[in-house]
Amino acid sequence: MSGLQRSFGLRPFLQRSLQLQHSRFPSNNTLPSATVITRRYQSKQEHEASDKTFDKILIANRGEIACRVIKSCKKMGIKSVAIHSDVDSNALHVRMADEAVCVGSAPSRDSYLRMDRILDAIKATGAQAVHPGYGFLSENREFAKALSESGVAFIGPPEKAIEAMGDKIESKLLAKNAKVNTIPGFDGVVKDVDEAVKIANDIGYPVMIKASAGGGGKGMRIAWNDDDTREGFRFSSQEAASSFGDDRLLIEKFIDNPRHIEIQVLLDQHGNGVFLNERECSIQRRNQKVIEEAPSMYFETNVTDYSTFLDAATRSAMGEQALALASAVGYFSAGTVEFLVDSKRNFYFLEMNTRLQVEHPITECITRVDLVREMIRVAAGYKLPFKQSDIPIDGWAVECRVYAEDPFKSFGLPSTGRLRQYEEPLHVPGVRVDTGVVEGSEISVYYDPMICKLVTHGKDRTDALSNMKDALDSYVIRGVSHNVSLLHDVLRNQDFVKGNITTKFLYEKYPDGFHGTTLNGTQRNELIAGACYIYLKKLLQSQNYLNSKSQTNWSGQSTSWDLSITLGDVSYDVTTRFDKNNLILDINGTKVTMKSQSSFGSPVLNADINGNKVTMQTISHKQHDIRIQHCGTVFNPVVYTQKEADYVSLMPEKPKIDLSPFLTSPMPGVLFSLSCEVGQEVSEGEELAVIEAMKMQNSLFAGKSGKIKKVYFKPGDSVGENDVILEIE
Repeated sequence: MSGLQRSFGLRPFLQRSLQLQHSRFPSNNTLPSATVITRRYQSKQEHEASDKTFDKILIANRGEIACRVIKSCKKMGIKSVAIHSDVDSNALHVRMADEAVCVGSAPSRDSYLRMDRILDAIKATGAQAVHPGYGFLSENREFAKALSESGVAFIGPPEKAIEAMGDKIESKLLAKNAKVNTIPGFDGVVKDVDEAVKIANDIGYPVMIKASAGGGGKGMRIAWNDDDTREGFRFSSQEAASSFGDDRLLIEKFIDNPRHIEIQVLLDQHGNGVFLNERECSIQRRNQKVIEEAPSMYFETNVTDYSTFLDAATRSAMGEQALALASAVGYFSAGTVEFLVDSKRNFYFLEMNTRLQVEHPITECITRVDLVREMIRVAAGYKLPFKQSDIPIDGWAVECRVYAEDPFKSFGLPSTGRLRQYEEPLHVPGVRVDTGVVEGSEISVYYDPMICKLVTHGKDRTDALSNMKDALDSYVIRGVSHNVSLLHDVLRNQDFVKGNITTKFLYEKYPDGFHGTTLNGTQRNELIAGACYIYLKKLLQSQNYLNSKSQTNWSGQSTSWDLSITLGDVSYDVTTRFDKNNLILDINGTKVTMKSQSSFGSPVLNADINGNKVTMQTISHKQHDIRIQHCGTVFNPVVYTQKEADYVSLMPEKPKIDLSPFLTSPMPGVLFSLSCEVGQEVSEGEELAVIEAMKMQNSLFAGKSGKIKKVYFKPGDSVGENDVILEIE
């Protein structure tokens, strides 16, 4: 009996195969954990004409990337098998797949990282190949080896290439031997914190401390001095052990103010290979990408027709070095070679990701190559159907990673909850939404908080960015915090528009953190007009419902209202009236005309304001308090009649509460460590606790000096956002 059978009571496959129509799926988790669910999809979509590859593929992943792979499988006429944890039993990737197998409980270590259970699922379903997606086991050589030994194709590179490129120390040595430009640093494993400090001083600050087996920004810290090195060594080794089961670290010179540019490569098993141009990935926080685009931008202060940052010669040189490195380790399948590029276009090898990259859609947009399809064909032994000269740069593509995060906390700390309302902006030209969620989906503390990869494609960069701003404006997400406000503000930043970007962009443009969009005068008046429109429309709706004598014919006679709108600490006197379908406003002497045909029940408010097309969202409206999303940020205008405002001005202000005695968790997660106890004296700014969420660790510091009065949690406990961990007196 297999491990999966022992753990979950798996009966023989033929006895437990359950035929279901694709529209029927349990809304609870009452099915036996390891039940294989088979669906009969009656899709009208014609399969792509393609060579015979596999009959059935198991996707060893979850979320949007699992959905992405399933889509290509369907186009190729290949049946798909999803794996899932118990909390993911009703997830979108499970619903989309032809079959589904539960492989364990919520924590990744008990499900998506359990090779034994995944191998049992492969045997039970008869899958001939496995696509690992990204993350989880996608770069685990032992998994690739186990599949090979089981006679199952791994849709990815050979295990030796994974091993060589997955170890940053070995990959750097291989890159040097392949004559690839590399960053100066220590070519070995750092033994302990004292050696780390010595090496850092030998290299010269600043340095980058990074996990040898790492990726995705985990296990990486920048150190500017000895204290940073000691702290960075501690956190990087802990994160590396937690995320990759390998706490080895390396140290190299940190290239200040670089651009992060990567080259997509694709090779077959017959010695053929191409590079599919570059992706610009410089907009990052905590070494994790936020916005990507393809191709890359070149910054010139006096040009309006921007060329690409990489000229043909540099692009070719980077592509050739990327292919040389891949060939040196016998690589085949899709892979990404990442480089740091300075302002003079000098480039240095950073790492190679031996998997499909998160941001692969923008490459697909500008090259018209389905990378998942080609990975499947390569794994089945076919040659690439194109050569280097066939790879185009067709227009421009931009990707925004939309996360369930609070962008006002360190540019994005995770948010959890249920998507109670969710509407994708599919009406926007050139938009693509790669997601693993639908309305009602749960964003849990166990996995990456990504909601979607929002992609727009246009004839040029201006077109792609315009489409992206329209898409963000009309993307409805309710139930969790999200980072749309940050994404929108970056897209509007003039330095970003001009292409004047580096990996330090967010920290330079928002040195005190992101606090939301600052509206200019026109945008402020648009917001005020929107607030008045919502307030008055609700007022008239209430009057009509009550059959009041004062009810107004919406399209008939003109009726005016004198209102007071408060935004933050500033109040605006507004006179409003309806003239047919137009709302006419006088905002502190400025005339504004607004026209909208949007339904009052719609969350999206499309309007023409003084001749400008404006899209806002109504988040909530409760009498006087109205929450509106404008330019990506949610504002809270308060609307009163002038008489009501006069009364409100006489009310005393509520005293502000001093929260410095309380150490609270800024996000849901697990209390990783606690460095104090009741009765201990602590100083303001002293580290008191570490919270781990999504395998990233965050230090919490004392807000005041004093004595620990009470501790409410212990290491290992789960904590929610704003939970009080301890109290200082």
